[in-house]
Amino acid sequence: MPGIGPKTATRLVYWLLRSKPGTAEGLAAALVDVVKRVRECPVCCNYSFDEGPCAICASVSRDGTVIIVVEHPQDIASFERSGEYRGKYAVLHGAISPLDGVGPDALRIRPLLERLRDASVKEVVLATDPDVEGDATALYLARLLQGIPVKVTRLAHGISVGTEIEYADAVSLARALENRRTL
Repeated sequence: MPGIGPKTATRLVYWLLRSKPGTAEGLAAALVDVVKRVRECPVCCNYSFDEGPCAICASVSRDGTVIIVVEHPQDIASFERSGEYRGKYAVLHGAISPLDGVGPDALRIRPLLERLRDASVKEVVLATDPDVEGDATALYLARLLQGIPVKVTRLAHGISVGTEIEYADAVSLARALENRRTL
């Protein structure tokens, strides 16, 4: 499984072997249940247990004028943890990566475009990863959205809060200079 290395996998196996009878069966049933019950929200393409729109898309307290576009469903959790964003989301389920054979058609771009048909959305924030694939995806989307009357912005990139400049890499320093703002 992604993110689980040999040491963690070994710990999990030994934990499972020491567990009470039925633990493995319960865990297996829970995994099967998740795969059967989780659906893709028809609006934002996030994962949800709901049949229709997910809780975020259905919420009237969320700001429907701003949509943050992310690569993966788990990216939403990061924004939600910040407590700073109260808008809605669009999940692409990947990024453009020609070397991996992933083109724009493999991404969930069409649902985003459908949401932009009505004039209620005022801003689309491109929050793809700050890497080659994320930049390519953001550039592609920015060009695609040029004919639509919506403000297109990109998350700022640069030095992380708490990082000492001497330890920052060259790309982060260059992005920080590029994205500087007036005080």
